[in-house]
Amino acid sequence: MRYHKSANRATLSPQEALDFLIEGNYRFLNNLRVNRNLLEIVNDTKDGQTPFASILSCSDSRVPVELIFDQGLGDIFSVRLAGNVAGRYAIGSLEFACKALNTRLIVVLGHTGCGAIKGACDSVTAGNISHIINLIKPAVEAETETQNAAERNSKNPTFLSNVTYLNVAAQIKIILDNSPLLKEMLEKKEIGIVGGIYNLSTGGVTFFEEDKIFDLKLASHTVNPHLLYE
Repeated sequence: MRYHKSANRATLSPQEALDFLIEGNYRFLNNLRVNRNLLEIVNDTKDGQTPFASILSCSDSRVPVELIFDQGLGDIFSVRLAGNVAGRYAIGSLEFACKALNTRLIVVLGHTGCGAIKGACDSVTAGNISHIINLIKPAVEAETETQNAAERNSKNPTFLSNVTYLNVAAQIKIILDNSPLLKEMLEKKEIGIVGGIYNLSTGGVTFFEEDKIFDLKLASHTVNPHLLYE
């Protein structure tokens, strides 16, 4: 927000927050990154933070959200978990960001070539990874384009791509099924939620209109909430 001089933080809309991210990714793609004095920002933010967006993204080392959206210290409240899954603590973190820090937008950001998605496609079970896989299972089950059972695995690029996209929508549903607080904020139009996918090959982020919820009345959410607590 420090470099959005024309924006009034108190009245920022979810759409304006999304526009800032879109503009930032454009700068990233075109090597036009804002020249920031990071030490100066450290001093300016030492007593508090005012992030304008919360992003639930994957822990993949190639997807640092502040870089791909060309944002600075204090601009993004980042929640990172393998598979960008909306477990209990992730949802709690998003609630804190929206309610306590007044962020205007939640982004659920998947990415191409995601190892956690591949694991879910291949029904991997190992240690606590299973808890992550369980949260991605609804996306695997929702993929109905691939009818041949032998092709329903991570080696099929179409199946993998479809599940990656469906997982973004599934995590948004899980968030809303399990957070009355965020539902209420959506109903009051205090926040918005949008889904997107980062392309590892190009550096570009695609946001999906069908996964853009700025009015709770437009949404229908039916993902099983018990998955959070297994």
